[in-house]
Order: sequence, then C-alpha cells, then structure tokens
Amino acid sequence: MADKSEKTKARLPRGFADRSAEDIRAVEKMMATIRSVYELYGFEPVDQPMIEYTDALGKFLPDQDRPNEGVFSFQDDDDQWLSLRYDLTAPTARFVAENFDKLPKPYRSYRSGWVFRNEKPGPGRFRQFMQFDADTIGTPGVAADAEMAMMMADVMEALGIKRGDYVIRVNDRKVLDGVLEAIGLGGEDNAGRRLTVLRAIDKLDKLGIEGVEALLGKGRLDESGDFTKGAGLEEKQIARIVRPLLLNKGEKIAISASEALQFGLGQVDEIEADDLDGPVYAVYDNHETLARLREALPETPLLDQGLTELETIASLCTASGYATNRIRIDPSVVRGLEYYTGPVFEAELLAEIPNEDGQIVRFGSVGGGGRYDGLVSRFRGEPVPATGFSIGVSRLMTALKNLGKLDISDVIAPVVVLVMDKDTESLGRYQKMVAELRAAGIRSEMYLGGAGMKAQLKYADRRGSPVAIIQGGDERARGELQIKDLIEGARMSAEITDNAEWRATRPAQVTVAESELVGEVKKILAAQAEERSK
Repeated sequence: MADKSEKTKARLPRGFADRSAEDIRAVEKMMATIRSVYELYGFEPVDQPMIEYTDALGKFLPDQDRPNEGVFSFQDDDDQWLSLRYDLTAPTARFVAENFDKLPKPYRSYRSGWVFRNEKPGPGRFRQFMQFDADTIGTPGVAADAEMAMMMADVMEALGIKRGDYVIRVNDRKVLDGVLEAIGLGGEDNAGRRLTVLRAIDKLDKLGIEGVEALLGKGRLDESGDFTKGAGLEEKQIARIVRPLLLNKGEKIAISASEALQFGLGQVDEIEADDLDGPVYAVYDNHETLARLREALPETPLLDQGLTELETIASLCTASGYATNRIRIDPSVVRGLEYYTGPVFEAELLAEIPNEDGQIVRFGSVGGGGRYDGLVSRFRGEPVPATGFSIGVSRLMTALKNLGKLDISDVIAPVVVLVMDKDTESLGRYQKMVAELRAAGIRSEMYLGGAGMKAQLKYADRRGSPVAIIQGGDERARGELQIKDLIEGARMSAEITDNAEWRATRPAQVTVAESELVGEVKKILAAQAEERSK
C-alpha cells in the first residue's frame, strides 16, 4: 500500500493556467476568424520554435547581464544559453535573417503560439500566454503600417465588435523620442531614462495621469506597498511630456481652460473658453489632431519626421474609408518594448464589458505592435525595415466571451452508447453502433468504464451528452434498442413529480429497430438544435 505521506501534491505553478475544452474551442473559433482576415490581406502562415538562442532575443531583454531575468533560460550541453521565446517578433526576425535570400520581399507572414515571461505573476498577468501576430518585412514606407492598422480594424469587426466599441490607436515613436530629445533626454547616455519614461507613459490607461506623473518624477507607491523608482524628471519636463499626450484621448480630462486651449483639448470652436474649466472631451479628426500637435510641440527634425509619417498614415486610412472613429491618431500610445522605431499601434476595446466576477470594466488594449526596423538588421548588418501587430489571444477571447461574441453552443457533446453486457460479442455490437454513428458524422463514444447503467447515465449527463443508446439482452433478442433524449428527458423530469407518472410516460425515450439507429438519432439532434435556436 502506498505511503500517503510521500504522495506528490498536485499543484499548478503560479502564473500558469489550465485550459478547459470550452476555452480551447472558443480560442480556435476566434483564431479562425482572425486567420481569415490575415489571409484576405495576403499574409501566409509560418511558425518558429518556442526556444531560441538567448542572444537572438538581443538587447531587448529586461536585463542583459542576467539571461534568466525576464525570460526562462537554461544552458545546453555546449554551454549555450537558450530561452523560451519572450514574444513572436524576435524569432520572426531571426527566421527572416536566416532565410533572407529565399524569401520574397516584402515578406508577409502570420503565426500564433505560446510566449513566456519570467516575471512576477498577478491578476490577469500570466507567465505563459498566446499571441497571434502578422508581420510585413521589407517595406520601408509607412503604407505597411497603415495597412496593419486597417487590418486590425477589420479583425475587430470580423469578430463582431461594432464600430464605437473599438478603436485602433496610432502614434509614432519618433514623436515620443523627439519630445524626450527636446527636454534633454537625447543621446545614448539617456537611453535608460528614456526607456523608463516610455514605460511610464505606457501605463497611462492603467494608472491615469497622476500615476504616470509620479513614475516620471520620483516614483510611485502602489496599493500593495511596492515602490517603483521613477525617471527623476523635473516638473517642467513632466508637463511638456504629459500634456500633449492627452490630445485625442476621447476621455474626460480635468484641466484649466488655458491648458485646454494651448494643447487643443476639447471642442474649442464650439465651447466658450470659460466653459473649459471642468472636464472636457478631447476627440478630433486625425488631421486636426496632427495640426494641433505641430502647434503644441517644439520643432525638431525627429519630431517633424514622426508627424509626417503619422500624416501619411492618416491620409491613407481616410482614403481607404477608415475614419477617426476606427483608426485614431493618439500621441499617448507608446508600447513598452524598446525595439520599436516608428509607428506604433494598439487595438483597444471601448465597450464596458462584464468580467468573470460580473463587474463592468473597460477591457482596454487587446493587441498592439509597430515598426521594428532594427531587429532583422542586427543579424545582417544592413537596413531591413519591418512592421507587425500582435493580438493577445487570451485577453481578446475573454472580452469576446463576455460580450457574447464567441458562441460555441454548436459544439455538441458525443452520443454515448451504454454497455449493458461486457462479453466480447456484445462489446462488438456496441462498437458497431458507434461506428455507424461516426460514419454518419455524429460524435459518439462507447462507454469504456466499469460502472453499471445508473452510473453510465450519470456519466453521460456530466459529459453533456444529448443522447444515450441502450441495448440490453431483451432488446438485442428483438433486434431493437432504446434511444434516450437526455436533453428533453431532463426538461420533462423537472415537470414530473409523481413516480407513477414517470413510469407511465417514460419521458423522451423511444424503442426502435437497430436499422433505424442513425435516422432516429439525427431526428433527435435536429429537434434539439431547433429548440436551442428559439
């Protein structure tokens, strides 16, 4: 007898999650829709392994001196550091560089898969999650970036998210870098501080203006008591960064009238200046936003280049019928990874959606990406422009499920053929029934456990089976079998309280000839489908 004191405790590692059949089917259905849009745009599927050489992930790791910080890493028998991929973009860059001469340029591809982060887990923050990416490599112009934004808008609508419930926000890292350069944070010496600033701005939707300002300054103490060191900027520097970022947020912002006028917030052409002392809305046409940004920001070559790229994207989107309500220029979009070099984008859900606890929340970003011209180039020593978009699969799936946009009720549990007699001849007859059902395209299984009839019916109920097939010795002798409609039976049994009535009605159970098995099961399944559709 095994010693219970030595048994292994069954436990799930922190930051990881088991997946149910329902979740897997919902993800597959959602990804099939996304894949159809990617294919419509001419992208081709490709895949890379989950493990890469650590140096292939490059300087963009959280801490280059600690290979296992931020990523899960280990050494092979040649003492080479290997890592589980941190995202899908770096492996894509390695693949393209390694196969550069064989691939068509531009190279348009998509892939999905698990990525891993060796970071502190928390609510909604996992160490393993799935992404679904599309990338265009080899196109220097921002037409490829505009296409990415348009494709993501099409993905949202293909998934059933109506206009007004989503927006694709677009910015350019050159604009952000130009602002930082203007306040004295240019050059390689300030690279670390710039990254701290960008990561602080990236938390605008999560922490709000005050939280971002704290991270740009001395630092921020969160609710758990953890202190995050800030970028150490002065108040004037913080003001020059934060205020322009509020432009076109589409949210209420409490600022002074003079600030609203200076930075183009609110519908100033329709509202008197004295009325702008309270909360105002900041939503403008993309071209108006960019014009106001040019007025509000200092004139530098880098800023001019970034704004010009955004103007081109806005023009291309407008010409293609993608108005500001779908694709919006938003100077607060940052993206936290360092490898972005130009336009950056985020797909945001605007609808208020109930979460797993029934609380109404705004989901926010469900995907993002941007231009990363340096990733492939560092393998080849020559310019290789690239841009891409990544969808957070689990987060988007949760939002769609809670919006009622991922109905998987059309997946029917298997019909169960009960095993009443266990001799070889009888088992063969039961298996023949299952084979006939499967040949007709009906999901089915023969019960393979060791329990009796009552427990077998309970098993079928737990499986959610629509139908159970029963054939004992008496039925077999007559060439018949019983078919039990478990869905209708459950409904009728809830209405019958008298045992005599139950025995008299034998709810939702019919006896048919063996030859009528498939036809009768199809008839019952069709009736159940019609009932579900009501």
